[in-house]
Amino acid sequence: MKDSAVSCRAGHLPSAELVLTCGDLDAAVAFYVDRLGFRLDMTMPADAPTVALISGHGIKLRLQSTALDQANAPMPELRLPAELRGAVASAGLPASAPGGLRIAWQEPAQADPALAKSREFLLRRADSASAWVTGRAGMQYRDLIPGRIDGRVIASHIRIVEGGPVPDYVHFHEVGVQLIFCRRGWVRVIYEDQGPPFVLQPGDCVLQPPTIRHRVLEASAGLEVIEVGSPAQHATWRDHELALPTPQVDGERRFGGQRFVRHVAAQALWQSSAQGRLQFADTGIADATNGMASVRVLRLHGSPGKPAGMPMLAAPVHFLFVLCGRLRLGPVADEMIDLDSDDACVLPARWSGRLESSSACEILEVALPAPAA
Repeated sequence: MKDSAVSCRAGHLPSAELVLTCGDLDAAVAFYVDRLGFRLDMTMPADAPTVALISGHGIKLRLQSTALDQANAPMPELRLPAELRGAVASAGLPASAPGGLRIAWQEPAQADPALAKSREFLLRRADSASAWVTGRAGMQYRDLIPGRIDGRVIASHIRIVEGGPVPDYVHFHEVGVQLIFCRRGWVRVIYEDQGPPFVLQPGDCVLQPPTIRHRVLEASAGLEVIEVGSPAQHATWRDHELALPTPQVDGERRFGGQRFVRHVAAQALWQSSAQGRLQFADTGIADATNGMASVRVLRLHGSPGKPAGMPMLAAPVHFLFVLCGRLRLGPVADEMIDLDSDDACVLPARWSGRLESSSACEILEVALPAPAA
């Protein structure tokens, strides 16, 4: 089986970059791409882009948004790739060139340390002051994890208000693990080596392994998905060469050591607990990621006076999103916490407690890494 890696076809081999600041990143990208013929290669982060890498006419520009007005904007900076350190003057580079252009080295990519453990209970209410922001391809994002666990994990509630074609392109993410769960509506997507486009319906879920090329094609009005990934901030690279669908279909192909997963809710295998008041469906993501992540959908079928409950498995990072119904969770600092539909939380590290519900309730559960069976 072949493994995908960041390759020369991605169009981002090491090269010098001219760093320019701008007040409006979208307007700057549109100017360079639409008016001057550059091409967009990368943006980050997806939920509220602040950096864009564009190339064309023999040069590469890194555009960085800034709150400063143009009169106080910093001098442009030329960043040289670290690979050239031995090929230029050994005495080192000056801080600036004649005329004032700043000179710097590109920072090499740093290996991510082990996933940080969530050490406190994190809660994001559906009606919190956390605003929806416009991110990549015009999609709207709501952050679901306050503080993002020191930048290690991001969970986003993403929506598309108006249906129709999505202004997306073939792209991939430099990410450790990433999954998409369809919350409401439908979305048509396509993935490298996974055949023709298909539609995600409510309850469906996909694992997007690292560097797999894909594209969002079309969505219903009111589409909502939940996206969970690690690390929290990662680059989205555009692939200008690859056309989808690819001629080959290889469902067992590994991308960054992981296998693509498409979990279809209508075909889910539900397992029941005693008395039948608890059910859960596993998506198969734990197996496909070699234990990096576990994703399940939980159903509690309690009744007034007879709440259904379940103990929770311990995991370094344990994220819950209430899909429907009302849930009671605890104890947390000796208290029980009530959660409603669209509320999200991250459980404390080494937490051992219970989920309870007196009515039908459905929960999306994501554990990073997957707890031992």
